[in-house]
Amino acid sequence: MRRLLRGDMLPLLSNLVSRRLVISSLPSLPPAPLPSRREAHLWYVVPNELEDASLLQDYRELLSPCEKENILSIKGEALKKCAILSRVLVRTTLSRYTDCKVNPRLFKFRKNRFGKPEVERQIGALWVSSSLQFNISHTSSMIACGITVDVPIGIDIEEKQRKPVNNILSLAHRYFSPYEVQYLASFMDPETQQSEFLRLWTLKEAYVKALGRGFSGAPFRDFTIRFEKSTDSVVPEQPKSEEFRIMIDTAFDSENLTANWQFALVELGGSHLAAICMEKDENMSGTEQDFLKLKVWKTLPYVEDKCMSETDAVKNISGLS
Repeated sequence: MRRLLRGDMLPLLSNLVSRRLVISSLPSLPPAPLPSRREAHLWYVVPNELEDASLLQDYRELLSPCEKENILSIKGEALKKCAILSRVLVRTTLSRYTDCKVNPRLFKFRKNRFGKPEVERQIGALWVSSSLQFNISHTSSMIACGITVDVPIGIDIEEKQRKPVNNILSLAHRYFSPYEVQYLASFMDPETQQSEFLRLWTLKEAYVKALGRGFSGAPFRDFTIRFEKSTDSVVPEQPKSEEFRIMIDTAFDSENLTANWQFALVELGGSHLAAICMEKDENMSGTEQDFLKLKVWKTLPYVEDKCMSETDAVKNISGLS
């Protein structure tokens, strides 16, 4: 009854009856293999590519009563659409990694004391593996969900053309460490300064989300992101990604802000930055700990999945093996 369309095949959006059968006869998503221990998976959706109101309504039916109520309180159709897609992306992505044994509708979530969402492990008679970790990030133009096994993950995506309201250095003085402010001040070109600010902000967001503490529990000023060569020298103005590592200095609060994390920074679709932060594997040694593996899919759940890894849509800036 269902065909998941891939590659350059056209989605059968006009076949509403067939599609409703797809949505109602879960589990029907293709399962995804679990990531390896030092690998992250990233699934993303572009809201503007969903134009079918009936499909959006089908997505809405996957949500919990509480989620539906929250959607109703959101003002503006575009914001409602993004909120629905965000919840559906999480639910369908998690379902793939249970070998589709757990219907996306059945997932329940809780928040830790800092507000980070986590999966309830028991769903009826089924148990979701405690090793499965996820994190979500979104802008108005892209929504992404990161997945790891056994280690926490934090992700953040930002539009490359996002313009801060205030002066870059003014914002940096307010939120960043002294080292990072000095680093940004070293760039005379405003566009380069803007680009480097966005990279730092995205990486810092991913880190506090991986910790599970959020901004309130891990203020940005209390830790430093450094771009370093293998010889530990500071990154020049235009670094080559394969020659540099992303490092973190937590000297201000080493008790709560740990340094055993690895980062990757990539460009998605030429329009967004994505930062991935995951805990290092203690079984790895040397430079193996400094780089992670990443697989990326673009999806419109139940309509199309497309692997974007090793295509021009995913550009490694730093951190990938």
